Amino acid sequence: MDESVREAFRNDGAVLMKDCLDEAQLARCREAFDWAVANPGPYVFQGLDGTKLQTHIDNANPLAKDRLDDLVASLPLGRMFAELWGSEHVWYFAEEVFLKAGGKSGRGPWHQDTANLPWAGQHWGNAWISFQHIPKQNSLEIVRASHRGIQYDGASFADPDDPTDPLYGDGTLPRLPNIDAERAVDPDAYDVISWEVDPGDVVVLHPRSLHGGAGVDAGCPDRHTLVLRFFGDDATFRPLPESNPRYARNGVLFAEEMAKLNPGDPFRSPVFRQVV
Repeated sequence: MDESVREAFRNDGAVLMKDCLDEAQLARCREAFDWAVANPGPYVFQGLDGTKLQTHIDNANPLAKDRLDDLVASLPLGRMFAELWGSEHVWYFAEEVFLKAGGKSGRGPWHQDTANLPWAGQHWGNAWISFQHIPKQNSLEIVRASHRGIQYDGASFADPDDPTDPLYGDGTLPRLPNIDAERAVDPDAYDVISWEVDPGDVVVLHPRSLHGGAGVDAGCPDRHTLVLRFFGDDATFRPLPESNPRYARNGVLFAEEMAKLNPGDPFRSPVFRQVV
């Protein structure tokens, strides 16, 4: 891997890995995606159903865990992340599934995954795998270097008209800025990066990065994306604010395993598949 790619990830929080997956690997990812959509798990998100932001979103489906653990062991992503981070070891956390269809789902709200997941450290990465050609205007957007900046409150996603409606709202974390509203007034208000993406490409981002967008329209009516999340040696447990009972301290995903970790502990558990 070229050092410029490592440097871009360290500095910007996101990179595009062109032609990362071959046709057979992409087909296995597509099979896993289709199965996940047809068999949603207990964490499927339906809060935006019936709104302009309606999207099928699922996370860490326990019904899919064994097949996804086997899938990631067959993909080059573990070795890619080891080289990207300079990490001796890499573990697979879980998947996230996004399905937008019919050209009718708007831009996804800006957020940081670390607002509702108890993660800290440099060695975290989300691998976004889309199965259609995605023009730049419909692609995921990332605020450059935001993974090294402020940790904001999360978005509740409860109010489609207020993308900053807080997840906690207790003052522990500053409220999210309304990035789209600010950019509507000043397009250069934020240094935003995104890419045109073809099948086989993988967008890699640090989950603490502010990211959003990726709406569909008549020119790009469908976006089916499988996100595979990984972590490495420099990954630690960071407890979440206590004010929202659903997310208090441990978050929702793998909450029993998270309860065994103390603040600053290495993020480790036998439940996570080691891939490198």
